[in-house]
Amino acid sequence: MRVLVVEDELKLAAYLRKGLGEEGHVVDLAHDGVDGLHLASTGEYDLVVLDAMLPGIDGFAVLAALRQSSAVPVIMLTARGQVEDRVRGLQGGADDYMVKPFAFSELVARMQVLQRRHGARTVAEATRFQVADLELDLLRRKALRAGQRLELTAKEFSLLSLLVRRQGEVLSRTEIAAQVWDMNFDSETNVVEVAVRRLRGKLDAPFDRPLLHTVRGMGYVLEARDGPAAHADEGGAGGAPDR
Repeated sequence: MRVLVVEDELKLAAYLRKGLGEEGHVVDLAHDGVDGLHLASTGEYDLVVLDAMLPGIDGFAVLAALRQSSAVPVIMLTARGQVEDRVRGLQGGADDYMVKPFAFSELVARMQVLQRRHGARTVAEATRFQVADLELDLLRRKALRAGQRLELTAKEFSLLSLLVRRQGEVLSRTEIAAQVWDMNFDSETNVVEVAVRRLRGKLDAPFDRPLLHTVRGMGYVLEARDGPAAHADEGGAGGAPDR
């Protein structure tokens, strides 16, 4: 399944992503209610794991707004365990409600119940992607382009998988840093630019048509574009080209 975890406790969010990833799920993270609602509303997820106490917008408000436009299954995972809180969550549209501290095995079991109940996509369907001649298998951690294996580091693979799963969507350096490195973006660091440049050297440089593009002032996007092939960068995410 493709899962969105909305959790502001960074260590717990990283733990969930690692554990669910080992179970074969593809996991995106959001650390506040605003980003969580945006991702849940615009992304294609099989399930959302949602904390109640979030900065920006709390989990109950996120759930209420999400239910106006989406029936995606939601498990609320929160320290708020009073009966009135559980009733509020379930009546507000949550499919399940778990109280912290929790057993990871129980969370996985409850996710499996919701997957069966809602007829979610199979793991194979949710973890294999193709963009033009690029093939990505998340379970086997294998990337091929035009039939050739791309030898990627762990971070390069994580970056590519994020871009592929969000293909056609411009991702900012801030979001990439949060999703791939579990860090708040620091404008003084160029870790994202360096990683993009190295990935581009393996993904695009040996081939005729680039797939990884820079959108000036906004971020990066992976997509197949029509028109003449070119490897020239379109300007760095901050306005200057990567060097």
